[in-house]
Amino acid sequence: MTCSSEPLVNVGILESDTIEVTLHGAFSDSNGNRISGKVCLTEPIELAPMEKECSFTLHNVVIGIGFHWEQKMEQTFEGTLRVITMPSGRLMAINAVNVEKYLCSVISSEMNADAPEEFLKAHAVISRSWLLAQMQHKRKHCEQEMVENENMRIKWYDHDDHTLFDVCADDHCQRYQGLRQDMQETVSRAIEATRGVVLTSNGELCDARFSKCCGGIMEKFSTCWGNENPIYLAAKRDYDCSLPMPDLTDEHEARKWCLEKPKAWCAAPSPSLLSKVLNGYDLDTPDFYRWKVEYTARELATLVQERTGVDFGSILAITPIHRGPSARIDVLEIKGTKHSMTIGKELEIRRSLSKTHLYSSAFVADALDVDADGVPQRWIFNGAGWGHGVGLCQIGAASMADAGITHDLILQHYYPGSQLSRLY
Repeated sequence: MTCSSEPLVNVGILESDTIEVTLHGAFSDSNGNRISGKVCLTEPIELAPMEKECSFTLHNVVIGIGFHWEQKMEQTFEGTLRVITMPSGRLMAINAVNVEKYLCSVISSEMNADAPEEFLKAHAVISRSWLLAQMQHKRKHCEQEMVENENMRIKWYDHDDHTLFDVCADDHCQRYQGLRQDMQETVSRAIEATRGVVLTSNGELCDARFSKCCGGIMEKFSTCWGNENPIYLAAKRDYDCSLPMPDLTDEHEARKWCLEKPKAWCAAPSPSLLSKVLNGYDLDTPDFYRWKVEYTARELATLVQERTGVDFGSILAITPIHRGPSARIDVLEIKGTKHSMTIGKELEIRRSLSKTHLYSSAFVADALDVDADGVPQRWIFNGAGWGHGVGLCQIGAASMADAGITHDLILQHYYPGSQLSRLY
């Protein structure tokens, strides 16, 4: 499998009624008009740089959309700026840029550029693999498996939701935050050392998923997305794979797992390593391996109604119907005094039980202080991991690299049976 040349990727960055941009250097539109300086774009346009050193800064770019670290930034990019009209009627700013240039930003945006270099190499390979697999449309939604009615809501969110550009620039796909001032030479070396290298399985590009922290066991693909399980996205321990796997689909075992702190690569990274690996806004989340969230009865009832649009009344029970092998719940029943509903999959559950997202769906929910009417007055959620847990665990992989393990062995740990291949 080869490519004749380095591909170009179209990245959706900012959706807004107007696009405020500062052009550094001269850009030309499709009519050959020369444009520079700060402009406010209100209609579709394509602006191509007239010189190699040209760049542009987009203002008020929202990152972490819907997550607890959501914020606005100014971001600067190289390449072409395209502005199109979305079905919503709003404008979308798209950056067309070469894949390797895109990856330099992704690696610095996803994790701190001071991270161990072998970890950065591993991330460069999986980010390139995932991107090119998406661009080749290797995956298709199984819409018939999604259900949404009065009593059931089973849905998931995937990266091929984007039809007018290849990928977005936020956590929904891969973080892409343009030309970062904190980009280190280690990132450039990691990109160059792995240029064109991807993971393959049976001759096809790997859909190389990754998350922040698996919580000790990697999850299988179908728990979070469609009903398929690539062999390289296997459920396995994030440490000594010779140890027996606990059956975390069992509620008793899942409870033990979420309340304990078993040994794992992602379990106890040192503060100094975390400061080298995580970007500033991610460092605000220190309890990613095991975490706890508490609600009063009123808080939970109000929250669930706001997040689902359904008035459950007082919440009586939160019952896992099905868990994946990492204890992540993909089918959950919420029972209230007015309504009951079954929801899934993993991300829909996380969205329904938090103002933004629960760190993961690997949790146990305890109802406390039940009153005379059988209504709990307090709820405590104890959980494991941060994110969906499929594929590479970023904290675990960084810990492996910090222990001197090379990027090829890190990739074999998280994507068993895959091979390294060079596309271009």
